[in-house]
Amino acid sequence: MADVIHPTFDNTATAPATPTVTATGGVVENPAVMLYTRLRKSPYFWKSRERGVAAYSVYNHTYHPRHYGDPVGEYWSLLHGVTVWDVGVERQLEISGPDAFDFTNMLVPRDLTKCDVGQCKYVFVTAPDGGIINDPVLLRLEENRFWLSLADSDVGLWAQGLAHAGGWNVELREADVAPLQIQGPRAKQVMTDLFGADILDVPYYRLREFELDGMRVVVSRTGYSGEVGYEIYLHDASRDAGRLWDAVWEAGEPHGLRPIGPCHIRRIEAGMLAYGCDITLDTNPLEVGYDYHWMVDLDQEADFVGKEALRRARETGISRLMVGVEIGGRPLGSYNDGSMIEPFPVYSGGTTPVGSVTSACYSPRLDRNIGLAMVPIGLSTADTELTVGTPDGARGALVVEKPFIDPRKETPKL
Repeated sequence: MADVIHPTFDNTATAPATPTVTATGGVVENPAVMLYTRLRKSPYFWKSRERGVAAYSVYNHTYHPRHYGDPVGEYWSLLHGVTVWDVGVERQLEISGPDAFDFTNMLVPRDLTKCDVGQCKYVFVTAPDGGIINDPVLLRLEENRFWLSLADSDVGLWAQGLAHAGGWNVELREADVAPLQIQGPRAKQVMTDLFGADILDVPYYRLREFELDGMRVVVSRTGYSGEVGYEIYLHDASRDAGRLWDAVWEAGEPHGLRPIGPCHIRRIEAGMLAYGCDITLDTNPLEVGYDYHWMVDLDQEADFVGKEALRRARETGISRLMVGVEIGGRPLGSYNDGSMIEPFPVYSGGTTPVGSVTSACYSPRLDRNIGLAMVPIGLSTADTELTVGTPDGARGALVVEKPFIDPRKETPKL
């Protein structure tokens, strides 16, 4: 694959463009992303900028570092070292007040009576028809105080509408909180240097409050990497983000800390979904493979939004399913290098698309192209042969089991 262009950055004018890989392997520069006041900046924006961000996307109306010039090198650093991610784009919707528990339990299909204070849950926020509005990580801070660490959609507006229409006694606000992710096999060493040995007592998908040089933080054993990792949620982020970044950098440098963007190679290997491509309002949890009692609990007492629609879908059956695919041909790129700007159409013995590949990349350690695809149920069985349309022509593909690596997700629990 050709080298990625590193556009220059003018603080008063434009952000770097996202490079696009052409069908012949060349790289061209897209029009620059303009700096507008209506597009927000992460509290860590200028600190991550200092480390050489090469491309941005926009996520939750906020500039999001996509990579720092070498997505494949970032992938290897995540697998073998330790990385820091500016994920201030993950806005924290705080839900509090007397009705906070019941309101939040109505908002998501998981049964939150099974969520302890101090626990985190991966959840869907569903629409009345069962479509997916968002897939945040939920943090239960108190009996009646929650954060939804949001993926890329305006859930705050949705929640405000529901609360107003239903007369719920809740307070909804965007907390002045911004997370950093520390991910990779050396993450525990960095976090121990920051917070002491007690940090090792935080279990997977649990959280604990700490203080670091006078800064209040919530630390959770979570992340979007499939590797060992933590997220540091900083209170008063608009004031203290620079101090936290510097503290993390000082602790991480002896361990080879590297700043990276969201590593889509690794998340595709792990079968992790990305909102806006793999999941949208037009997909429901059953179709994307989350027909699990713990993710969509239709037996719970709470009448969550979309419950009846999802019950009908389970009773009648779904017509399509998200599967893993291996795709032939030359390497497809790293996904976050602009190599996949549209879903790839999927064919099965005809010229009319029957589905689409929603995320795809070349996995260096598997030495093959892998992806996630939405296909008809009849084509979802492992070893089903398909054809995938790509910018440089049709390629053979095979349905395979996912996740592609670490199917029991043991690695992040280490």
